[in-house]
Amino acid sequence: MVASRRPRLTPARALPVAPGPPPVPTDALVRAAREGHPRAFQELVRRFRPRIRALALHLTANHSDADDVTQDVFLRAWEQLRTFEGRSAFFTWLYRIAVNRALQVRARAASRPMIDPDDPRVTLAVAADSALHPHHAIELRERYGQLLWAFDQLSPLLRTTVALTTLQGLSHPEAAAVLNCPEGTIAWRMHEARAKLRDALARCNASALDAVEAPRRRARGEKPDRDPTTLSLAWALAAAFQG
Repeated sequence: MVASRRPRLTPARALPVAPGPPPVPTDALVRAAREGHPRAFQELVRRFRPRIRALALHLTANHSDADDVTQDVFLRAWEQLRTFEGRSAFFTWLYRIAVNRALQVRARAASRPMIDPDDPRVTLAVAADSALHPHHAIELRERYGQLLWAFDQLSPLLRTTVALTTLQGLSHPEAAAVLNCPEGTIAWRMHEARAKLRDALARCNASALDAVEAPRRRARGEKPDRDPTTLSLAWALAAAFQG
């Protein structure tokens, strides 16, 4: 008897996945929200909430305050949406609300100690950057604490300008639109922030200054003094020293 031949099994081919519908443009969502469609506004919240929350945390340095600011920003945006005339981008309008509200909250909290060992910005940065190098966690916490202490010494306008451009990634024209000032003012504020940050770090600790000098040393081909682990928060703030 001849054994029946088993059919050859071939790997199943992946079925083509139909591309989903393209995202609805922000302008269309804004128009729909202004006409009273709550789902459109919910999509705007989903789209912009992470960046507004991150900006609020940078400016308030407190998780609870950042949550309150974020909630208040979108509540105010919903209430004031009919006054939005579209002369600027929606995110620009939204950022203005967020900056003003965050600075108000920070001003009320001015009596709090400026150096907080449990600063949530430090905790989040260390958790992200120490995953591959847990033995660096203590050093990272010290460096990040120093960098953020120096950042917090800036005036509200300089701190907001650095947060928008360096930490949020806005261009100078975009930041100028948010802060309602000439583009040249943004460049001047960054120049002032660089000088004040360097002075504050020099007073604080030389090791933090090493962190912000690292990009220039690497650009010149010099070997780093420490383990060349990428320090995302340190390098984000260090970007303010470039140029």
